[in-house]
Amino acid sequence: MRLDKYLKVSRIIKRRTVANEACDTERVMVNGKRAKASYEVREGDIIEITFGERTLKARVVDVKEHALKAEASSMYEIID
Repeated sequence: MRLDKYLKVSRIIKRRTVANEACDTERVMVNGKRAKASYEVREGDIIEITFGERTLKARVVDVKEHALKAEASSMYEIID
């Protein structure tokens, strides 16, 4: 699954266009490298997103095409 779609489906970022923009402005890293929106997300990847002054770091636990709001948070695990 594409990175921008994963961020939206997992509800880390609410809209896919915002996720795409975050990737384009180099605020998203996967496994320590800058990632484009087209990056194929796999289980075990470490995603870091910079939101202004704070950074969210999460490990990909599951990759699903669709997820209900209640199960979206089970797709990733916050690291620190």
